[in-house]
Amino acid sequence: MTDTLQPAVHTPIPGPKSQAIHARRTAVVPAGIPWNLPVYIDRAVGAYLIDVDGNAFVDMGSGIGVTSIGHANQAVIDAVTEQIGRFTHTLFGILPYEGYVTVAEHLARTTPGTHPKKTLLVNSGSEAVENAVKIARKHTGRTGIAVLDHAFHGRTNLTITMNHKMTPYGLGFGPFASDVHHVPNSYPYRDRLSGVAAAHRAIDHIEQRIGASALAALIVEPIQGEGGFIVPADGYLPALQDWANANGVVFIADEIQSGMGRTGAWFASEHFGITPDIVLTAKAIAAGLPLAGVTGRAEIMDSVHVGGIGGTFGGNPVAVAAAAAVFDEIDRAGLLAEADRIGSRLRTGLDALQRRHPTVGEVRGIGAMQAFELTDPNTGLPLAGAAGTISRYAAGRGVILVTAGSDGNVVRLLPNFTTPDAEIDYTLEVLDAALADIAQGGNGR
Repeated sequence: MTDTLQPAVHTPIPGPKSQAIHARRTAVVPAGIPWNLPVYIDRAVGAYLIDVDGNAFVDMGSGIGVTSIGHANQAVIDAVTEQIGRFTHTLFGILPYEGYVTVAEHLARTTPGTHPKKTLLVNSGSEAVENAVKIARKHTGRTGIAVLDHAFHGRTNLTITMNHKMTPYGLGFGPFASDVHHVPNSYPYRDRLSGVAAAHRAIDHIEQRIGASALAALIVEPIQGEGGFIVPADGYLPALQDWANANGVVFIADEIQSGMGRTGAWFASEHFGITPDIVLTAKAIAAGLPLAGVTGRAEIMDSVHVGGIGGTFGGNPVAVAAAAAVFDEIDRAGLLAEADRIGSRLRTGLDALQRRHPTVGEVRGIGAMQAFELTDPNTGLPLAGAAGTISRYAAGRGVILVTAGSDGNVVRLLPNFTTPDAEIDYTLEVLDAALADIAQGGNGR
């Protein structure tokens, strides 16, 4: 196991030191910032997180897909350390530097399509979405934005309007952004539609309720993240792209969670045969340093006037040094193949769990982006909140999981690409026990 570490829980979860820090937190940090478990992390290495009480956890969340190349990756540490010693800031829009250009070149190389591309670097996924919308509106001269049901795009005023769930992301924060329209997605497990039929439903909705001539952009997550790793039916995304291209609508792929090798390809769009006009990256691009990218067709990106995009910290020199190291590490260590290895092992194990546990309604995902949805075996209805129960159970046995789904009934697995088989197998054992506990009426304790 990673550096001789293994799952080890020595205290109640949370332990006494974590409880003490959590008490301090409640006095000075707003209650509106969520926490999955009040477990405070002291250090991390490889596939493991170690908390302040000395408990060691297999990290199956990677900070929601951020630390994909592994915790404490030495190449990233070296790149960041070297850059900090040179300079930490100039503001690229005033005094530029090579690192920003290098990352833009990497994104031009790895995002789908061979057409000329240009990249704007910003600080966060939400900021990337905001800028993509701005650019699409400027390019088309239109204002309408279409998003899919079960989508999640961020926590700014515009992006909470774009999200499927108003609670908790938008509750009480209005008035909301205008000209944002929600369109039926493809959810094969629930709607039972083919990709062609689901696309016809979505396009019909757009044409009747919005009008193609009013629409600047259609934004999709190729695999929906917060929505529960929903993988669309074959043909759905290509049909949407064809329609968007035919109607002058900018087709944007939000690959903030599904990109940067997570699915075994650089970007999940590749699995569906689509070439978006704009691709959004964040999360895993800089191994935990704040960075995000908006990469689009050159003619679309260049439609914005000088000074219309940019920002003080966007493309910070230290963050782009980390990002360049991430790209290099994925190539050098063959981590796309490692994501495939992890995905194959997880999928085999999760499929076996589905056969043993009737509450597992569906297993889905691609590469190191796997999930299972929990449903009532008698009614087929979502087991609302069940994912949280499994997450609590797993934490008590040394595994950190991430929940998802519009009903809180999806467990998503996002291990980093260096996670050994032994840790995958242990996680599957814990999930087996957790599902058995739920069947017996357990509450995750």
